[in-house]
Amino acid sequence: MKNKTAGNTQQALSGRDLVAALCVVLIWGTNFVAMKFALRDFTPFQLGAARYVFAILPLILLIKPPRVHWKWVVYYGLFQGIGQFGLLFIALQIGMTAALASVLLQTQVFCTALLSFVLLGERVGRALQGGLVLAALGLACFGMNYIDPDGTASTSALGFVLCLGAAAMWAASNIVVRRAQQSSQHFDAVAFLVWSSLIPILPFIALSLLFDAPATRLSWMDAPLSSWLSLAYLGWMATILAYALWTSLFKRHAVNRIAPFSLGVPLIGIVTGMLVLGDVVTAWQWAGIALVVGALMCVLLGDRLLQKLAARPGK
Repeated sequence: MKNKTAGNTQQALSGRDLVAALCVVLIWGTNFVAMKFALRDFTPFQLGAARYVFAILPLILLIKPPRVHWKWVVYYGLFQGIGQFGLLFIALQIGMTAALASVLLQTQVFCTALLSFVLLGERVGRALQGGLVLAALGLACFGMNYIDPDGTASTSALGFVLCLGAAAMWAASNIVVRRAQQSSQHFDAVAFLVWSSLIPILPFIALSLLFDAPATRLSWMDAPLSSWLSLAYLGWMATILAYALWTSLFKRHAVNRIAPFSLGVPLIGIVTGMLVLGDVVTAWQWAGIALVVGALMCVLLGDRLLQKLAARPGK
């Protein structure tokens, strides 16, 4: 979101804003570990339904529906709910570590840029072009991990593909949000998020009834407290609180002041995945991680650096 006034774009981050940004990075970086914990006792479809039940309660009883056309609410709920998290939960269950998922999901930045170029006609600058090249090289390194006989068995090629599919669905949901914002002068991000979280619940329940083994359909009733706490964390903290904090920061500050904080998400995800879950990262995956993080830095910081170089005397 852009700031309403030019003055806000030059406003320094207060201590409160800095704490808010760091909290968002910490929550989003650790929520992959919470997903792994919850998937020990819930199927991906059960987890999807439960995540969004936690996300809407009790806020849907307190917040009025967003003042946008209902189709944007439905599209966002399907792309972000069924698409992004449905694919991500399956990937984490069948062959993807929390550490690598936190990195691969960030490729949504490049998917969003490509979709924005194709669907919205937005410009692809030099920094973004460089980032896309680095990201492609990073994905090639991840792919080499499945060709190299020394690759780890903790991830699978299908899990890798599903994770990239989840990133693409995240990008599609970003486009929906932009179109929803453009369609209404009274766009309320929190109301939009809460009411769109209502959409995936029934489809996830239907998918569970269709594809989950009968023996697992009631297994959630015996889930330990740790899994229920993971669900609460995913629904209330990662979905509602973190998104609300992130949105409020963009309302008060320029995008180029806030967006670089997102670089901390994959770093936190890698560290917590390795420390808490014992995730193993191969040499090819480290190379891929370095290239993807470098690509993100290029996209988030490149334009500002190019502007500074162009403004130097003698240029």
